[in-house]
Amino acid sequence: MRPISRRSALLVGGLGAAATAAGGAGLWWTASSRFSPIAGADFTEPDALHSTNGGLQVRLEAAPGSIRLGGHQASVLGYNGGVPGPTLHLRGGDVLQIELVNSLAVPTNLHVHGLHVSPQGNGDNVFVVVQPGRSFSYEYSLPADHPPGIYWYHPHHHGVVADQIFAGLFGTIIVEDTDPPATSRDRIMVISDITLDGSGSVAGASPMDRMIGREGRLVLVNGHSNPKLSARPGERERWRIVNTCVARYLRLRLDGQQMQLLGMDSGRFPTPKPVDELLLTPGNRADVLVTAIEGESAFRTMYYNRGSMAGMMGPAPLGPSSGDAGDTVLATLSVSGTTSGAPLPVPAQPAPADLRTAVVAAHRQLTLGVGGLGVGTGMMSFTINGRVFNASRTDTVVAAQTVEEWTLLNPSPMDHPFHLHVWPMQVVEESGTAPDTIAWRDVVNVPANGQVKVRINFEEFTGRSVYHCHILDHEDQGMMGVVEVR
Repeated sequence: MRPISRRSALLVGGLGAAATAAGGAGLWWTASSRFSPIAGADFTEPDALHSTNGGLQVRLEAAPGSIRLGGHQASVLGYNGGVPGPTLHLRGGDVLQIELVNSLAVPTNLHVHGLHVSPQGNGDNVFVVVQPGRSFSYEYSLPADHPPGIYWYHPHHHGVVADQIFAGLFGTIIVEDTDPPATSRDRIMVISDITLDGSGSVAGASPMDRMIGREGRLVLVNGHSNPKLSARPGERERWRIVNTCVARYLRLRLDGQQMQLLGMDSGRFPTPKPVDELLLTPGNRADVLVTAIEGESAFRTMYYNRGSMAGMMGPAPLGPSSGDAGDTVLATLSVSGTTSGAPLPVPAQPAPADLRTAVVAAHRQLTLGVGGLGVGTGMMSFTINGRVFNASRTDTVVAAQTVEEWTLLNPSPMDHPFHLHVWPMQVVEESGTAPDTIAWRDVVNVPANGQVKVRINFEEFTGRSVYHCHILDHEDQGMMGVVEVR
């Protein structure tokens, strides 16, 4: 990874104020400076690191540099010189130790998204601040019965989360199954988006982008534009898909192929579910089996209307890609050759826990709100229960080892994906309708002018953590609250 200039480092270092100033100086992306990707490279994956003897020690350096994206060198951010960072493979009961080295020009930290681990001390503590030139040693002890699934890591320093993830700071964590399905191959698919100028530098976000939630013009899989995959007819692959986008919803299809959903976010379904389409909000993950059928298929994301700010501050399209009803091809699968033997049956999984009959200790209501323009900022305020985030204030106090029911209200004209750290949520009602299956998530979409009810078992861990909108520009502008379990 080649070093880049201080100016470029500041542009990708997550400085909101510097980005705003750059916009005034005309450094935003323009049509005349479009970064044109080179599509069609062979599919590749991030480096993989596996735990041994119950543990994994990793050094992650967050740094600016010249990294190959979309077929060109780009001045972005990466962990250990890559976008995405290395994939960490764990098992239930493992201890994960990460030394985070901050080689950025601004503060950062680390969040292990979806892992059920302690939020205290050097655990999944988003209140830790790692200053430039410093390092911090995290340690996460996974419970022995930790659900298998796809998780991910990324920065969570309030105010610059969107900037740092948009610029390339993210990676995948896999908690392996004890009884995995037989497959011909497993693939990690980290989907991200970014906007680059003609020189390959990260374009800043305008005030409108931050209000709406930015969507990059370049959509990548493991840093590639429309990579090529190949398989033989009858082969069964496992695709572990992560949506690391700041605000983009992924409405996924793979026409002409057989897809089965093994699980969403954490855990596995008792049996796979046939699916034609998947919706991943920012932060969601999907565990998918693909049984190959001869021919060529485009793995694509289709238009999804997540609402707009129209009526609150005048017409405001969501961005260049959301406003375009056309599809985006993420990857191309070519299936040919000798037919493979029939795959073995997928082992059945235990039924997941069900909180619908649990004793509920407390009912709470959280309203995800969009307010007026802030004084002196010209920016829309984003709130939960009428308040913007304050790290020194505790918004919700919960009794440990109890189950609570939270009603998530969204009176705004835009969808808001709601994420709770540490403790997963069971969806028990969506817009007045109970789901027909047991649905566990750590990111739950709350539709515009809609509501969702979830139940949460605050078991095993105590301490302070957060909940927030996973449109990360909204989180950075205040749509986050602090929960303390004691």
